[in-house]
Amino acid sequence: MALGELPDYPWDLMTPYRERAARHPGGTVDLSIGSPVDATPDVVRDALREATDAHAYPATTGTPELRAAIVDWFARRRGVTGLTPDHVLPTIGSKELVAMLPFMLGVGAGDVVVHPRAAYPTYAVGATFAGADAVASDDPAEWPEETALVWLNSPGNPDGRVLDVEALRAAHARARELGAVVVNDECYAELGWDAPWDELRVPSILDPRVIGDDRTDTLAVYSLSKQSNMAGYRGAFVAGCRTRIARLLNVRKHAGLMPPAPLQAAMVAALGDDAHVAEQKARYLARRDALVPALIAAGFRIDHSEAGLYLWATEGRDAWESIDRLAGLGIVAGPGHFYGPHFPEHVRLSLTATDERVAEAAARLSAAS
Repeated sequence: MALGELPDYPWDLMTPYRERAARHPGGTVDLSIGSPVDATPDVVRDALREATDAHAYPATTGTPELRAAIVDWFARRRGVTGLTPDHVLPTIGSKELVAMLPFMLGVGAGDVVVHPRAAYPTYAVGATFAGADAVASDDPAEWPEETALVWLNSPGNPDGRVLDVEALRAAHARARELGAVVVNDECYAELGWDAPWDELRVPSILDPRVIGDDRTDTLAVYSLSKQSNMAGYRGAFVAGCRTRIARLLNVRKHAGLMPPAPLQAAMVAALGDDAHVAEQKARYLARRDALVPALIAAGFRIDHSEAGLYLWATEGRDAWESIDRLAGLGIVAGPGHFYGPHFPEHVRLSLTATDERVAEAAARLSAAS
């Protein structure tokens, strides 16, 4: 089956608003894209430098050290026990996995891929790649019988919504009832803000409280881009059902999807060091604490956003009007229209700008109130 028509890349529509923001006397504050601005930790950079003698082809399955580090990280940071190296697989960033997962798992024409109503667009693009239909729904009772794959995203992008154990359990049970694979994109799991997630661990789909000891057709995806400022490294991994992991490994071997050897060494270092993650979380929290009251003072309401890298805000009018207002203040955000048709009055603001730029945005918003 030929690849279906893809939508135009949405961010091109932001060009006039970026140009308007750039004309602000104080310059642009870009809060639109979640690309880290802080330095990659020394422990990661040192590991990369020491691994540059990479003369042989790397292992698609990951080095024994990397697989062991992923298993240990899941137990230590996510409360997921019982994994073995056969349950985990490194990937070249998480976006390629999100886009290609339906295809790699054999989802195709006549099948449905379910994703959240407020959603990162690549979930639907992945359904298109596979020739399947995408359905946006947060209610397991609505998921059609044709569902072959369910994407969850907790904490969510763009809305920062967290699914608790009960919600994950209900989604998992419905997916099993439908015979569908259920995958949780957990890339923001280390960034919990509001109670109870300021103190409690954001739960994984692989948490024993959710699935017991049965990982059948259940996968979790994680990326080091946000927690470790490694977006440019493209380091991520998937874990869960041994049978599905084995299929993904076989496909990836045939396709030559091999994470570079120096990257694998850097991932081991990142996964083994919790201190830099705590430091980065503190940076994001300080930026969040500066932006939240300023947005509220400027007339925005913040919905969800209890975890993750973004603030999901609305002032009760079309998002493009809010985007234009923010551009007049020299601030660039993302319109809710980019994340599906269900939230046309929301905008997404990222915490990935420097402390100085975030403080500048907060000052401009407060002055505009």
